[in-house]
Amino acid sequence: MLVNSRTVRIEWGDCDPAGIVYYPRYFAFFDACTAALFERALGMTKHDYLNAYDFAGHPLVSTQSRFIIPTRFGDDVRIESTITELRRSSFDLSHRLFKNGALAVEGFETRVWVRGDATNGKISSAPIPQEVIDRLSNA
Repeated sequence: MLVNSRTVRIEWGDCDPAGIVYYPRYFAFFDACTAALFERALGMTKHDYLNAYDFAGHPLVSTQSRFIIPTRFGDDVRIESTITELRRSSFDLSHRLFKNGALAVEGFETRVWVRGDATNGKISSAPIPQEVIDRLSNA
């Protein structure tokens, strides 16, 4: 599977009063990394791939993290993201955040490919298009 890597600088607004990253910020980083992984695999921005595949997104349905080393204001961290399993309409991801080459945080997610219903405003799962599966698997 494709592995995408991003460098993120920890900003003051990411931190609690002690200057350590406030844990929900990691989930925001991982969400951006999921979009970046799809953008790389599909060769288009999130806005464009939402339109191209006529879907409403890939919302998070389960998450888990392990916090190993604290990260702080001013740190530059590298996040590696990959799909670990693809199913009919859902998929699992792994995010590994490194600080100075050492694993600092691991995140695990399950997301679902969804379509919107314009008549009632609800979303429902939909099969992941084969082209998307192929690009994530063979990229």
